[in-house]
Amino acid sequence: MKILVLNSGSSSIKYQLFDMRDESVLAAGSVEQIGEPGSHLSHSHRTPMAEMKKTVRTLPITDHRQGFQLISSILKETGALADTGELRGIGHRVVHGGEQFKEPARVTPAVLAAIRALIPLAPLHNPANLLGMEVAMETAPSVPQVAVFDTAFHQSLPPHAYRYAIPRNLYERHQVRRYGFHGTSHRYVAKKAAEFLGKPLESLNLISLHLGNGASAAAIQQGKCVDTSMGFTPLEGLIMGTRCGDLDPAIIFYLARETGLSSGEIEAILNKESGLKGICGANDMRTVGEMAAAGNAEAQLAVSMYCYRIKKYIGAYQAVVGMLDALIFTGGIGENADFIRAGCCENLAHLGLEMDNEKNIGQRGGCSALESEASRVKILVIPTNEELEIAEQTIVCLGAEQ
Repeated sequence: MKILVLNSGSSSIKYQLFDMRDESVLAAGSVEQIGEPGSHLSHSHRTPMAEMKKTVRTLPITDHRQGFQLISSILKETGALADTGELRGIGHRVVHGGEQFKEPARVTPAVLAAIRALIPLAPLHNPANLLGMEVAMETAPSVPQVAVFDTAFHQSLPPHAYRYAIPRNLYERHQVRRYGFHGTSHRYVAKKAAEFLGKPLESLNLISLHLGNGASAAAIQQGKCVDTSMGFTPLEGLIMGTRCGDLDPAIIFYLARETGLSSGEIEAILNKESGLKGICGANDMRTVGEMAAAGNAEAQLAVSMYCYRIKKYIGAYQAVVGMLDALIFTGGIGENADFIRAGCCENLAHLGLEMDNEKNIGQRGGCSALESEASRVKILVIPTNEELEIAEQTIVCLGAEQ
């Protein structure tokens, strides 16, 4: 049973092909710089020896339609997919599902129209996601298509968590509320934590930390998300690579008055020039860590601020979910930066969180438990796999139709 997962961006299409019988990756790659000079395809496929062989081709790719056709051709050429008739379905990542979509949805004209109506909430992402779905439906019309939404996992938030303290008509007319993002990742690692602990997800209280260039926290109570750090947009919450995270909103008005910057210019600063980059000049945590270790004071401050913000959310979310079963680290930073994990858990013994430093430093891939014997709460590292989660949700959605 083969599932193709597509993540369509404004100038790229990323893809993975899964054999869902054993959840193995048959092929993966991306079409980059569509419609631009230097457009290219990067493709890897599994050989009969179970090794991944990589191919890179630079060629003109004028639009997404040609990009998808190129993906279909390389999948056939490398033996991963003889034709689209082998596919059980195609799963699409969609950034924003608003309040309408609480679960994956079979792509229909009505679903496409609903996603299009949500473009004002995600003007950079939903148009590209839509384009990918439309091109895939044209190119493979007989293959069922499923939209999987980054916001869906957070639709279980209660009103007291998702509403902002602003006039009600701004919520009702303009949909201003907390939506949250990274939901596909939070859902995946929560399920894997339940498997790792050998307990039903519905019995667990968890805090998951998705830490990458974008970062978010989720409070999961008895298997359901009840709060999350990202809000109306992905700008709110934790400090990120280039995003500021939580900020006094009056700062925006102050900057507009004192600097003469436009709202668009301020928005660009908060999204692209802030976070770690704004504090120390680098947004990659590997670089920041090296700078801090070498004695750079700004980098050391960036690490301290990053971990401090996360610790505040850990404490807040532990108050929300009650007795905590596990704290989960995932994402590129969460899975690989031991000094960040250590900083986030430092001096939290009073909350039942005590890390074993030797386990933390020695953690190398896969699911791991890092807590000490004295810790009341499990501290887990669980690699995320959003593409596999999209494939699994695609199967569930299509199975529910039978």
